[in-house]
Amino acid sequence: MNGMPSLSHAEQQEAAERIHALMAQGMSSGEAIMLVANEIREREASQKND
Repeated sequence: MNGMPSLSHAEQQEAAERIHALMAQGMSSGEAIMLVANEIREREASQKND
């Protein structure tokens, strides 16, 4: 799915909460989703390299 790792339910909840928090700070939904998706990709990539 577009290079996104599969996430557990808890990880999905955490990502949704992070997106909502960013939107509450004034970020657009698209920007917030993109930022969180990039954070998840980076985290997954760094775990694969460890």
